[in-house]
Amino acid sequence: MASWCDRCGGALADGDHTRCTAARALEPPRFCPDCRRRMKVQVLPSGWSASCAVHGRTGPDQPRSATGR
Repeated sequence: MASWCDRCGGALADGDHTRCTAARALEPPRFCPDCRRRMKVQVLPSGWSASCAVHGRTGPDQPRSATGR
């Protein structure tokens, strides 16, 4: 289960992330929701992909991580 906001990196239990949720409709994630590491993000005209050093790669139409976590 995700513990961290994938946009601001803050704890989901701390505060309101309504603005983050709204922004995520237009932006790729910036932080890994599992470990809070900053992800490597690539934005292309056809979409985006993001990669966490620990949990692998994700994209808008891919599962959460390539490692199955």
